[in-house]
Amino acid sequence: MTGTTVLLLAGDYVEDYEVMVPFQALQMVGHDVHAVCPEKEAGDVFPTAVHDFEGDQTYTEKPGHAFELNRDFEVVDPADYDALVVPGGRAPEYLRTYDEVLEIVRHFFEADKPVAALCHGLQILAAADVLEGRTFTAYPALESDVTAAGAEWEDRVTRDGNLVTGQAWPDHSEWLAEFLDLLGTGVDHAEPAAADD
Repeated sequence: MTGTTVLLLAGDYVEDYEVMVPFQALQMVGHDVHAVCPEKEAGDVFPTAVHDFEGDQTYTEKPGHAFELNRDFEVVDPADYDALVVPGGRAPEYLRTYDEVLEIVRHFFEADKPVAALCHGLQILAAADVLEGRTFTAYPALESDVTAAGAEWEDRVTRDGNLVTGQAWPDHSEWLAEFLDLLGTGVDHAEPAAADD
């Protein structure tokens, strides 16, 4: 499925790496990625947050980069998209309050299209009521949310049918590899160059 069109749901204080890396990586391998947010238009810029893991009881939060949307939310028709990406951070907490967002998510599950969710992105999926009977993961503190949604928790990157999930941005390489495989995107892995003795 190289050359597919991917919808990416984002918003204020989405996790910086979790929006930037998939946005750029999917474009790098030939996919067209449309980043959207309710009540925002193409060209609107919003702040991101960097969540880091520094030995505290929870992640720390620092200012991230400004992220620019490239599509208007109001014109999104989920039927026009082949796949969906739902990054984490603080954005999912409020994005799940938009009925339009939940309807978009339900479309991808009803049509059995590829979905990749990371970290707190599961809050949107849970609010859309699409997780019952599935096996997946999310940020570890959300394990009880996973089970409350009627799903089974895994402590690793997980692929269940059309859904690929990871716990947070440190899972990017495995999470993105699983999602690219689900999309049918072939990526050749070069062997690292041998060091001179």
